[in-house]
Amino acid sequence: MKTIKQGVCLLMCSLMLLSCKDEKKEDMQPTTEAKAKSSIVKSDYATTKDGVKVEKYTLTNANGMTIEVITMGGDILSLTAPDKNGKFADVVLGYTTPDLYLDGNPYFFGAVIGRYGNRIAKGKFTLDGKDYQLTVNDGPNSLHGGKGFDKRVWDATPVEGDEPGLKLTYTAKDGEEGYPGNLKVTVTYTLTNANELAIAYEAETDKATVVNLTQHSYFNLSGDFSKSIESQELELKAGKFLPVDGTLIPTGELKAVAGTPFDFTKAKTIGKDINVADDQLKKGLGYDHCWIFDDASNSLKEIGSLYDKESGRFMQVYTTEPAIQFYSGNFIDGTKDSKTGGKYQKRSGLCLETQHYPDSPNQPSFPTTVLKPGEKYTTKTTYKFSVK
Repeated sequence: MKTIKQGVCLLMCSLMLLSCKDEKKEDMQPTTEAKAKSSIVKSDYATTKDGVKVEKYTLTNANGMTIEVITMGGDILSLTAPDKNGKFADVVLGYTTPDLYLDGNPYFFGAVIGRYGNRIAKGKFTLDGKDYQLTVNDGPNSLHGGKGFDKRVWDATPVEGDEPGLKLTYTAKDGEEGYPGNLKVTVTYTLTNANELAIAYEAETDKATVVNLTQHSYFNLSGDFSKSIESQELELKAGKFLPVDGTLIPTGELKAVAGTPFDFTKAKTIGKDINVADDQLKKGLGYDHCWIFDDASNSLKEIGSLYDKESGRFMQVYTTEPAIQFYSGNFIDGTKDSKTGGKYQKRSGLCLETQHYPDSPNQPSFPTTVLKPGEKYTTKTTYKFSVK
């Protein structure tokens, strides 16, 4: 009898211990509901000199990834992504105080770019027999729309749901910065539960105009902005690029990348060829050129990737656009405070700006960027974050 009682007692104790372990395990593990919680938080950010309020929106997806966006320029202030150990860090450059965003955003950090991303030669083009003169703001050329969309306060509407989003709208008036047509623009950021930043662009006009929208975030996947992006590996599914003249305007040639420092058809570190003796690299002080994708269709396709071996962060880029401007941060001059301490130095970050070709309005052989009344401009770009 004593042996049976001892056995029963041992069995009861074992069950109690297992129960305690299960409770402890349940306490340690986040619930499915907690994991699936996403959010959009609105807050006041700053006020312009003209008294216009600038709002900030913080989006968080189900995995804890976050993005901060302000209504000035649709600027992305921060974007976090996990490393191979699950540690989140900010992977985009940004200013440490509001004043630089409100006072011109000299590096275009995180901004929506328009009405025309990249350069237009001498700020001039002809459309339907009429000559247009744009604001000239980059030597003899017009860059990123002059006083463009990056310097305008947008209207914002949160997009609620399992995957948080933010819809930004702005209407550029006929004649603004020299462009024809009242252009209504919508840009929607969505932070998906696949750890993607999905960007959808739409535009409509009441008069024939030219449009080339893009996003100007500077990425550094290390999460430490004191480190150069030269050690990170880039791949671009692009067999050709556009050589430029001394003012960074395309010459009109589509040049094969094979045998040149511009060959990223197989992933390589950005620093591998960036300092070789090459006339095009000399003109851009590094990479500041447009690559033409092998797949020029308007379907959403993967066109490249960026990888930081130390952190394990891996970013794939998908787009409906035919080209991308890869800019290796050559003009960052060490005068602006970094979010991770010190100053942003040359090549602290890089841009991967999906777009149409620069100077298309002046180059008939390039794909058209003309938008007419009754037509709808639609493009999509997605930056997908993972580890490997």
